[in-house]
Amino acid sequence: MTMKHISLLSFTSTLITATLLTGCNDANNVSSSSPTKDYSIAHPVTVNLLNRHIVNNDAAYIPAQCYTKTAGKDDKIHNPCFSCHTEGLAPNYINDSAFQMEYDFRTYSRTNRWSNLFKDRSVDVAKISDAEILNYVRTSNYINEKDEITLANRLAKVPEQWDVNQDGKWNGYTPDSYFNFDQEGFDVAPDQQDTGWRAFAYAPFFGTFWPTNGSTNDVIIRLPETMRQDDSGNYSRQIYKLNLAIVEAMITRKNIAISNTDEKRYQVDLNRNGVLDNSTAVIYNWAPTEGKQMSYVGMAKTLQQQNKLHLAAGLYPEGTEFLHSVRYIDQKENGGIQLADRLKELRYAKKTSWNKYSQLYNAAMGEEFESTQFPDRLRRVIGNSEEGVINGLGWTYQGFIEDQNGNLRPQSFEESMYCIGCHSGLGATTDSSFAFARKLGSEQHQAGWFHWTQRGLHGVPEPKFPDGSWQYTEYLLQNHSANEFRNNEEVIAKFFNADGSVKNAEIDILHNDIGHLLLPSPERALTLNKAYKVIVDEQSYIYGRDAHVKPVTTSWDIVPIDEKTGIKSPVIHN
Repeated sequence: MTMKHISLLSFTSTLITATLLTGCNDANNVSSSSPTKDYSIAHPVTVNLLNRHIVNNDAAYIPAQCYTKTAGKDDKIHNPCFSCHTEGLAPNYINDSAFQMEYDFRTYSRTNRWSNLFKDRSVDVAKISDAEILNYVRTSNYINEKDEITLANRLAKVPEQWDVNQDGKWNGYTPDSYFNFDQEGFDVAPDQQDTGWRAFAYAPFFGTFWPTNGSTNDVIIRLPETMRQDDSGNYSRQIYKLNLAIVEAMITRKNIAISNTDEKRYQVDLNRNGVLDNSTAVIYNWAPTEGKQMSYVGMAKTLQQQNKLHLAAGLYPEGTEFLHSVRYIDQKENGGIQLADRLKELRYAKKTSWNKYSQLYNAAMGEEFESTQFPDRLRRVIGNSEEGVINGLGWTYQGFIEDQNGNLRPQSFEESMYCIGCHSGLGATTDSSFAFARKLGSEQHQAGWFHWTQRGLHGVPEPKFPDGSWQYTEYLLQNHSANEFRNNEEVIAKFFNADGSVKNAEIDILHNDIGHLLLPSPERALTLNKAYKVIVDEQSYIYGRDAHVKPVTTSWDIVPIDEKTGIKSPVIHN
């Protein structure tokens, strides 16, 4: 049930600027014995940021969710796999829907090394009071009392133990968003200047990242500086908004509403009616083989004409950045749920190179060839904790996570590997990412350009698949729970009867309000906050970072050879 992992052979690697090489692990030297049943963790785990040494898991790119047992106690088959493993939309040429039906593990990776899944945290969680955890999550570890970015200050004088190449400076991403969003979703610095980051609301992807499973989240986007400039190189928010709308049209392959715009000013036919007039929409009409082209505006238009900046359906322009904060769950005075001030993680991605459709196709075919010729070879991930890790499809990923004192630190190389598996080689992604393709449309509040601190999930309608079926409802019906581990008893009790049948009245509410499903009760939020704090105290992220109290019973410790999921045919919604 694991994702297909892109690992390019020599005949395709020349086509991909930032290629990933395959590993050379010797499967014959790997023990297939069960992991130890003593899941106690030293306090804390020693973290070394200066090298690529793997402490626990050479296959850390395979997430814990992929070890889920799809057969329940009553032999009922559950299928959370369809959410990730599906038929991709070109230029995502991956079709990994077959992994809904079988577990595809190497000899080494059949052993589930996410041992935190099997740990009982009851005693440690009970030691943390409600007041203590609420005070903790309400204390920011990102912005200090002077409205400065704490981590950026520390990176300006990079600690020696973080400086991988020992050159005295930080060569990775330095956090520069203030998470201070105006009524158009733009992040504004203390000097009142736009930072370039813009928040957008989206229908959260299935399962793991629903707040009911332990974390609140957001994602913000920034296009390269040249896409924020007019023809003379001056910053223009209006041009930036238009280019963001054009990118949104290319990613969603839909028409995007804009404010009334004089096309003559930009010499671009935004509404694709053949004349330069006033436009209230960016019309998606892109088919180069049929002579149907689209264009950016401002400086980006010039660079596009010079072939220095690219535009294509399903792909972001090079230089696109995403920032994703993973947070604790805070409570409102009225008992509602909101994003906490404290970050668990800050995740960053940047598209550093452009790959054509043909290159991406060759990469996918190279992976098929590789899996046939070297069926037991693990993936080798390139990168380090300072500059990030690369996914082989043009993107670099980097992350920061809490240290034992609750301050953000760079992730180690092994901790960073955790990000790569889901951001490459999955049928469900759009140019290696998830959120922006799921952005709320123009009919929603502020046309979907807002941050979750400005308006929450309540009242957001349930998204639909292209075939018209309800997305979250389908996940509940296929999986019978709100997460892959099926240990979210709160959601099970809310949406299912004792006999396992779905409560239609609850589904009717969900259709008009995703918060009804996605948001936990205040009691559950407190418990999950405490459970994650135990992991922070241990610094045991390399053994798993999923918040739970009782041991997970629905995951394999070792996946049997030739094990099938029991799913007879893949679920695909095109």
